[in-house]
Amino acid sequence: MNIKPLADRVLIEPKEAETKTASGLFIPDTAKEKPQQGVVVAVGNGKKDEPMELKVGDVVLYGKYAGTELSLEGKDYLIMRQSDVVAIL
Repeated sequence: MNIKPLADRVLIEPKEAETKTASGLFIPDTAKEKPQQGVVVAVGNGKKDEPMELKVGDVVLYGKYAGTELSLEGKDYLIMRQSDVVAIL
């Protein structure tokens, strides 16, 4: 991967949306929700007054509509600010 986020931004690979419910029912594509969990793929250096707390490989939760979607080499990613990440799992 050749992307290096700047400042306090992180590149996240979203987790796949659930295809089956806990009871075994399959969810159609039209009813799937946007995933809110993913893996950090790349991180920036942080800001002078806000150091980078995330690192590559962290599994994180983020806001449903956070970040900017982009596709690279056939994969979908989100790029967002560190402050858009809600928690590290």
